Amino acid sequence: MVAPAVDTRFSLTQSELPTAWFNVAPHLASPLDPPLHPATREPVGPDDLAPLFAQELIGQEMSADPWIDIPGEVLDVLRLWRPTPLVRARRLEAALGTPARIYFKDESVSPAGSHKPNSAVPQAFYNKREGITRLATETGAGQWGTALSFACAQYDLECAVYMVRRSFEQKPYRKVIMETWGGTVVPSPIDDPSHPGSLGAAIADAVRDAVGRDDTHYALGSVLNHVLLHQTVIGLEAQQQLAHAGETRPDVVIAPCGGGSNLGGIALPFLPDPAVRLLAAEPASCPTLTQGTYEYDFGDTAGLTPLMNMYTLGHDFVPPGIHAGGLRYHGDSPIISKLVHEGRMEAVAHRQRAVFEANVLFARVEGKLPAPEAGHGI
Repeated sequence: MVAPAVDTRFSLTQSELPTAWFNVAPHLASPLDPPLHPATREPVGPDDLAPLFAQELIGQEMSADPWIDIPGEVLDVLRLWRPTPLVRARRLEAALGTPARIYFKDESVSPAGSHKPNSAVPQAFYNKREGITRLATETGAGQWGTALSFACAQYDLECAVYMVRRSFEQKPYRKVIMETWGGTVVPSPIDDPSHPGSLGAAIADAVRDAVGRDDTHYALGSVLNHVLLHQTVIGLEAQQQLAHAGETRPDVVIAPCGGGSNLGGIALPFLPDPAVRLLAAEPASCPTLTQGTYEYDFGDTAGLTPLMNMYTLGHDFVPPGIHAGGLRYHGDSPIISKLVHEGRMEAVAHRQRAVFEANVLFARVEGKLPAPEAGHGI
């Protein structure tokens, strides 16, 4: 006798794709502390950021509007893979022997294989509309560099990617993917071939590149407010899909955290509901939220970026060369940091072996092998 079918996959139609991003700023207990100019230590204004970012992105960085419309040209590209599935992990539940109902949002269906194109596409679009012809960026394990290379290809932009040297050596095929989409990939730091690299050093290389050329802007894959804003399509879709699954609300929303874009994307739309617990999972070898200090610090190793009030291990901190290269960042999103500091969000740290063991279990029962970064959430 065939067992009755049980739904495990909850999808949305393309007409249900969110048409506006959720801005968390109006929902914070108090405004974010302003970024400070690296030279004057005074709050930065739009003119200070103009050499690096498109004006529309600067506006989004500082916006207090509760919703920001997604341009139609951006939606046209997002529809290549969005909405993404929400999956009930019933086989994982059985393997764990838990009564909990576990769902995961499958962002691996994007062209780059991660959530990163959700922000890469609008960043490339706004820069193209402003007349910029080239973007420079950093990447850790390669996900963001891959996403931006893809996005630049959609808008006929050049893309220069500075990849953390340890990941450049560990993950050579990421370079192939980026080059397939027209990206140019350089190991970082560019001035020290013996250095394993860090996201902070790669950011410094990319910022130097951007400020040195009139045709180039800088694109950041995490940390900043506008990046987390773009990623909220994940959580907005998940809210609709959970309703389709018959759920009122999740008890807890969990995601890995390096700079905060993945976590912010899934968690921030749930922030207004105080009944939902929000949990960040980070590597024990780079324990920014669990062992860092909440203070102003640079976003890069060279002290070129504005200082942000965030949890930090120190901008000169170089994490061990763990496989979760996308989580090897000394700081964290000011939004995520504020929520953790105020107790609205929790954080835990996991060792690499435990993460790999969780990934193997997930792969064996659910059929997908997650990235080391995603394994921290699992």
